[in-house]
Amino acid sequence: MADYSKLPSNAAIQPEPFKVQFGDQQLYDMKQLIKLSPLGPRTYENQQTTPDRRFGVNIDWMEKAKEYWQNGFDWRKCEEYINSFPNYKVSLPDSDGKDYVIHFTALFSTSTSPTTPLLFLHGWPGSFLEFLGVLDVLRKKYSASDLPYNVIVPSLPGYGLSEGPSLDRQWSIQDASALIDKLMVGLGLKGYVAQGGDIGSYMSRILSVESEHCKAVHLNFNHMSPPKDDSIAKPTAAEAKGLERVQAFNKHGSSYGNEHGNRPATIGVVLSSSPIALLAWIGEKFLEWTDEDPSLDTILDSVTLYWLTQSFPRAIYPYAQFHGRPASGHPKDNPQVPSPHIDPKYYIRKPFGYSWFPYELAPIPVSWVKTTGGLTWSRSHDQGGHFAAMEQPEVLLGDVEEFVKTIG
Repeated sequence: MADYSKLPSNAAIQPEPFKVQFGDQQLYDMKQLIKLSPLGPRTYENQQTTPDRRFGVNIDWMEKAKEYWQNGFDWRKCEEYINSFPNYKVSLPDSDGKDYVIHFTALFSTSTSPTTPLLFLHGWPGSFLEFLGVLDVLRKKYSASDLPYNVIVPSLPGYGLSEGPSLDRQWSIQDASALIDKLMVGLGLKGYVAQGGDIGSYMSRILSVESEHCKAVHLNFNHMSPPKDDSIAKPTAAEAKGLERVQAFNKHGSSYGNEHGNRPATIGVVLSSSPIALLAWIGEKFLEWTDEDPSLDTILDSVTLYWLTQSFPRAIYPYAQFHGRPASGHPKDNPQVPSPHIDPKYYIRKPFGYSWFPYELAPIPVSWVKTTGGLTWSRSHDQGGHFAAMEQPEVLLGDVEEFVKTIG
């Protein structure tokens, strides 16, 4: 097997190799909680099987998932797959002087030719697991000696196997972005291309503006309001259909974000009290935001990681930033922070690529995305949803590779 674990020779930090292996007691305790957690009574709403899942998760699906999670699901198989890739942990200082341990998965190149650093950033309710399929495609396509990239997939601060956020102040995705930039620079990977969806797309956009070391950005998510410029091209027929999905999400599917943002303490306690509650909350998103329903194993891999790492309460700080009430003062003097995708401050002036997937929760037309940066490359697809890296790893990787070719 090719060795993708050799750090760049110019790395200034020395991450420790890391293997994922949770204790037997932790797994036993989780199984006991799954067994003892009730699903509640049947109701009219939870028995419905409408295609739009308008009432949320179906009780029959939950019963099946609970039984399989308790008696059939094998987390050790997921650990084995994770550990088939090089994993590391490294302590990095935040701007306030505190250190946070950051986890990342990587494929390092040993090529003697110039390589392009690639940074893949996940969102919520995702994790680094989303990109393992992309890494798998890469290691099947290239040996370490001919890999043209150094690929880094971190667990975002506050997510999964990474520490954070701060317990002393309210964190922002700017804080998280700065730490990830320090990771890339510390590894000797200046001039990197940032790729992201969901919260990872926010961070990629921020990095393009705030870091001199980020040389280009590729996004597959760019949620925004309609541009006010009447001269932009009209959406294609496929994009117009996608906008119906945007409208449905904004009206009926985004209330979770308001809960995360306005009552993070409460929802954090609720979803930390029962793995079944966490499954319902996260499983709903994997079912609703994808082109085709992921396998139950795929969903349970992600939910189990969130449960074992106590991720949920730690991971929703971005929602408090963008959906919550102002931190202090009168709202008129301290308005809600705008999303980076609609904030002129974060207009992208570096090479900028965009991939459009029809079942993204907010598939924004290419012509709209052009108003948020100097878009230099785009491609639209007829399959794929919000978790593009997980759903369509070959396609997303192909897009990134084609985009990288255009930036030299």
